[in-house]
Amino acid sequence: MKNRRKTKKIKIGNVFVGGNSPVLIQSMTNTDTADVKKTVKQIKDLEKAGCEIIRVAVPNMKAAKSLGEIKKLINIPLVADIHFSYELALESIKQGVDKLRLNPGNISNLENIKKVVKAAKNKKIPIRIGINGGSLEKSILKKYKNRVTAEGMVESAMRHIKILEDLNFTDILISLKASDIERTVEAYRLLSKKVKYPLHVGVTEAGTAFRGTVISSIGIGYLLYEGIGDTIRVSLTDKPTTEIKVAREILKSLNLKEDGPQITSCPTCGRTEIDLIKLTKQVEDIVKDIKKPIHIAVMGCVVNGPGEAHEADIAIIGGKKVGLIVKKGEIIKNVPENKLLEEFKKELKKL
Repeated sequence: MKNRRKTKKIKIGNVFVGGNSPVLIQSMTNTDTADVKKTVKQIKDLEKAGCEIIRVAVPNMKAAKSLGEIKKLINIPLVADIHFSYELALESIKQGVDKLRLNPGNISNLENIKKVVKAAKNKKIPIRIGINGGSLEKSILKKYKNRVTAEGMVESAMRHIKILEDLNFTDILISLKASDIERTVEAYRLLSKKVKYPLHVGVTEAGTAFRGTVISSIGIGYLLYEGIGDTIRVSLTDKPTTEIKVAREILKSLNLKEDGPQITSCPTCGRTEIDLIKLTKQVEDIVKDIKKPIHIAVMGCVVNGPGEAHEADIAIIGGKKVGLIVKKGEIIKNVPENKLLEEFKKELKKL
């Protein structure tokens, strides 16, 4: 993997992004933000799953005025998602949010933009410019023959950046999301050569859990492998906690996060004589709440099993209705299939 691109270090609440900070995981609630109880409950669930920054929709003043109470009851930075309204932005800042998601060019009056920037400066609140392929300015679409292009997305981002920079505001983060991998990746690659601001990476509207996981893993994974990206969001048409699960696995697979177990398991074949699919799912369930970064292997036969077990902290190698439990490359036990999980739990606890 290439070296991480060096970006401006920016504080968001109690965390930092950019610079030498770790890549952080974001998500967004799907509750009515004005319903404080439901919104806080969902954020708490996301915190437990591993979310590190949370964004909430602020479509009206009632939602904006709820942000202060929400902020008091959660432990991760709170981001207000604002579109068009400077009044909602000002109220969100007043309520103590940690970041705004706001495109300044969408606020038509320069004086109102200045009010938002002044308030954000005073409270040291950064602003994320969020460019989506589906909502580019008409003038940019016209320039690129009514097509959404990576070049057009970057041009849109640079317009918004200039507005803030002209007002001497540089606590900026940027996202450039299309609903396909090619334009998303190309847009981030182009922008990363132009600016040093932290980049929030994701493929927007990626789809349901299965398709969206594939699309997001390729798109986000490619950019991170190239050293591009300071925060990520996996956008799924599913429960927000599912987004966190996928995001964690993306970061773990690239060695960008040591967070919980890594499970290596084989795909099964005609040599497998143990119910490996069931066994692996059971092991996953057993270790799902463990935070320690341990390597677990669950293998179906002796072809690849010993090699994988040698690299794992703890492993199960299947045989004919039996399994070996291996720790640090050393065989500990030979156990009947119906006793494997029980013995695995004992050895895992010792580890």
